[in-house]
Amino acid sequence: MNEQLHRDIRQRLDRDYAFKEETGKSGIWLRKGVCPTCNKKSLFAPADHPWVLRCQRLDKCGAEFHVKELYPEIFDDWSKRHPPTPENPNAAADAYLRDGRGFELARIAGWYRQESYWDSEKKIGSATVRFDLPMAGEGVWWERIIDQPGRFGDRKATFRGSYGGGWWAPPGLTDIPAEIWIVEGIFDAIGLLHKDIAAASAMSCNNYPATALKALATRCEAEGKPRPKLVWAFDDGPAGQRYMREFHRRATEEGWGSSAAMIAFGEGGKKLDWNDAWQRGRLEPKDIEEYRHQGALVLAASAQEKALLMYRRRGWNSFHFRFDSRLWWFKLDLERYSKVREQYQDDKSKTDDEKRDMALAESNTVTEIANCYPTALYYQANKLTDESWYYFSVDFPHDGASVKNTFTGGQLASASEFKKRLLGIAPGAVFTGTAGQLDAMLKTWLSRIKTVETIDFIGYSKEHGAWVFNDVAVKDGRVIPLNAEDFFEIRRLSIKSLSRSLELAINADLKDFDAGWTSLLWQCYHYKGIAALAFWLGSLFAEQIRARHKSFPFIELVGEPGAGKSTLIEFLWRLVGRGDYEGFDPAKATVAARSRNFAQVANLPVVLIESDRTEEDRVKQKAFDWDELKPLYNGRGVYSRGVKNSGNDTHEPPFRGALVISQNAPVAASDAIMQRICHIGFDLASHTPEGKIAGDALSQIPVEKLSGFLLKATMAEKAILAAFEQRFAHHEQRLARLAGVRNLRIVKNHAQLAALVDCLGQVVPLAAEQIAQTQAFIEDMTVERQEAINSDPQAVQEFWDAYDYLNGDDETPRLNHARKGDQEIAVSLPHFYEVALERRQQVPDLRELKKLLKTSRSRKFIGIKPVNSIIHAAYNERRTKDSPAKPATVKCWVFKAPTP
Repeated sequence: MNEQLHRDIRQRLDRDYAFKEETGKSGIWLRKGVCPTCNKKSLFAPADHPWVLRCQRLDKCGAEFHVKELYPEIFDDWSKRHPPTPENPNAAADAYLRDGRGFELARIAGWYRQESYWDSEKKIGSATVRFDLPMAGEGVWWERIIDQPGRFGDRKATFRGSYGGGWWAPPGLTDIPAEIWIVEGIFDAIGLLHKDIAAASAMSCNNYPATALKALATRCEAEGKPRPKLVWAFDDGPAGQRYMREFHRRATEEGWGSSAAMIAFGEGGKKLDWNDAWQRGRLEPKDIEEYRHQGALVLAASAQEKALLMYRRRGWNSFHFRFDSRLWWFKLDLERYSKVREQYQDDKSKTDDEKRDMALAESNTVTEIANCYPTALYYQANKLTDESWYYFSVDFPHDGASVKNTFTGGQLASASEFKKRLLGIAPGAVFTGTAGQLDAMLKTWLSRIKTVETIDFIGYSKEHGAWVFNDVAVKDGRVIPLNAEDFFEIRRLSIKSLSRSLELAINADLKDFDAGWTSLLWQCYHYKGIAALAFWLGSLFAEQIRARHKSFPFIELVGEPGAGKSTLIEFLWRLVGRGDYEGFDPAKATVAARSRNFAQVANLPVVLIESDRTEEDRVKQKAFDWDELKPLYNGRGVYSRGVKNSGNDTHEPPFRGALVISQNAPVAASDAIMQRICHIGFDLASHTPEGKIAGDALSQIPVEKLSGFLLKATMAEKAILAAFEQRFAHHEQRLARLAGVRNLRIVKNHAQLAALVDCLGQVVPLAAEQIAQTQAFIEDMTVERQEAINSDPQAVQEFWDAYDYLNGDDETPRLNHARKGDQEIAVSLPHFYEVALERRQQVPDLRELKKLLKTSRSRKFIGIKPVNSIIHAAYNERRTKDSPAKPATVKCWVFKAPTP
């Protein structure tokens, strides 16, 4: 092992597994590492060549990990670690084949060369390991990309020319072997050659090497040698198995001796190819014997034949097995078997093996117990609610796609419940097995089953440091697609989201992302659109920002109808893959619905909108108080609910997203809420024909052209957060120096927004003048927010203006019921509206006023309480006998009187 590579691997192993170095008879070993699967100190590896880590608890765990899977970043940029030199132009290729593939360079010298590949669309390149394919024709070659191949998407290798009908055979294979294995990849063939197994690469499982085989047959005939036997050894999977059967039949028809071999990954196992097997030391004679057996099972022509092969290998008297994507059951009648063996006991014309096979054929039963084949993929659980599920895939013999869904423990514990659930999730799937057969199968299906961690929201999981969406995940700058089993494999982490309420259509092909829309956004919304875009970017990192700053601001997009708020918000949603959506109205939602909307996303916006309402709607709408939202600022939960389990647990999910408020009128609430909001106002005055055209163009851009914004931002996590921290400190000092700005919370919120404006350049191109104008606008926002918390809302100001006009003087007040009128103001709202009506004064809506008066700043609200009315007392003193007396106490809204 290369010295630098060994040092890098050892540093990570010591850090992550706490190995102890011990000296034994066979050398120095790393022992007592913590196994990631069973969490026991049972992991070990050779200290000099720690390629594979194994758990020594073979019966209870037996987990195995290759360092390439644990630390792919070490094996991801060979040219950087091993730059070519004049003395060795193949330096990176040599290192890749030696350290990345485990090959002995002396055995493959001259078979390859180092070349390069350039992707003209992505404008990126890489060194490659190139192999010529002379059997396929002159100038035909295959090459593997070796420098950060993940950058190229699905492309890991490239071809020149057509390899159809040919194969790659090692140049050193000069003698005609007795047997030749035909595998998929060149590295698979080289891995087998290292164990002296002659092998050739068909380059893909669907390429029958007719030309190569014809040339080999001609050579055998010319040299007077028998044809070698062919062993079809493709990778496990539907395609590999299909073509092994098809090519076996064709080769047999053409006169070749033919068989098969396969590394079966089994129920819930890990798929390995022949190169993997070489690196893990799994090409020993006992392993090869097992692989040949698995190949024979693939080629079995009937369920009966497959069952007998399995019995001869395992010796089990009863077992389940798969054939033609159906579930079968084998059972041996031991009494019948013994009788048949006795009948043939004296037959000298048959061997013992033939007698055994005849007895087996007459004493077994093979029964179909399901017209489909269920496979247990993994176990998933919600720890909070104590709910758990087993995730299954159900395959069919017809061409229909596999069905994937969950089974609960109760549905697996009973044959009748299993049958019901199978019928419910897979159309036409029928299970006819017994409870005993199901129990036996479950022992096999669920033994060492993989556990997949779950989250109950969409977005960023702080505990795992990854964004988990519907079809892609992002971690450490890498985009990880959803695998075939519907979860994300991120190194040692297996994770998925249980949430299905939010579907984000994220286009992972970044070449479809075109940031030309930034000019349209500027033309339509100018600096206000850029400020909103910056907040949207910040919402993708709300958890990280709160972890550092303990808070993340709210943003308010306010303006009269037709000002363009909805168009802007719907456009911003499409940047994160959500089309045809604006937000939800909290006043029309129940407490439970609001709670779920706040909890279902992380590092994504939650948009509150106010829909158009009639007066009748306003009366019927459910109560909603802006002060409920205060905890969201710090990422705390708003609502708590009981958990349906056997204990007294409650669930109060934290707020992991970013709050956006969009309505026609500004929020009027307590100082605590007002200080948490960054306010952006939109109006019709700035609308232009050009802006209208730009807005229409923005609304027509599809999600697939915009959702790359989400991936580009999350992939640049480290750069964006580093830039944010640096720019925040600068803007915080700058905004704190603004005249009249005293509130530190307001400064902090707007400094965070200003820093995010500077970070936008990491994702989309912006002109310096656009950024400068947006920063100037944020200065104005800061000053205006300070002024907003210094003054009353407009409705409250109108109330006090009307009060001052209608009340009269302190000696004969008409509205102030307080006995100490110089200290308190006590107003009965029904009385206030009665007097205002008499004097024909326009006053705010009573329902709105009741919400806002508690936030009064010019005259501080004290409370609502009964007051001994000085107005009623004066009236009662001067009333006549025919006039009714008024009550002594009146229910009033009480405020502190202003200081003269």
